[in-house]
Amino acid sequence: MSVQSVPTFPLLSTDEKAIPLIGFGTAEYLFGASRDTLKETIIEAIKLGYCRFDTAAVYQSEQPLGEAISDALRLGLIKSRDELFITSKLWCSDAHHNLVLPALRKTLKNLKLGYVDLYLIHWPLSLKPGKHDFPFKKEDMVPMDIKSVWEAMEECHDIGLPKSIGVSNFSCKKLETLLSSARIPLISSSLCSV
Repeated sequence: MSVQSVPTFPLLSTDEKAIPLIGFGTAEYLFGASRDTLKETIIEAIKLGYCRFDTAAVYQSEQPLGEAISDALRLGLIKSRDELFITSKLWCSDAHHNLVLPALRKTLKNLKLGYVDLYLIHWPLSLKPGKHDFPFKKEDMVPMDIKSVWEAMEECHDIGLPKSIGVSNFSCKKLETLLSSARIPLISSSLCSV
């Protein structure tokens, strides 16, 4: 499989890059259990032609992915970071207006990148700040201010840290609520028929 043979789909919120339809997920449960082998697995995936990688703060796979990207560049497996499409996700404990940008900056530091291609709100719920446990406790759940969190995502997009922004695991009703106030078109990985 070569990078050129992977079909892509254009994103509405950016004209810079289309999303490859085949990707490599980096989640495993227990999160972070095999960090040492994950980096090598990602390097092998790049050798096989994978160019889209999905990670998330809660997966604890951002650092191994960042290390693999650095190694792939050093080894000449890719010429530029731009050959890859990197998606990461905002964890629920950071789904508060004032925590979105710091969470994204931490993701970028973990990945050793200047931007991600797509940054998603992982789940349509918020947890008490500072709680990064999964599974999380019911008592740690707090109401999510979708509009405020999305505004913070748009602010991150405005400064170029994610090229595109979107949501994951949202119901049709929550998507409709978000779309009614969104300034920037969103990408949804949620399955929804309206």
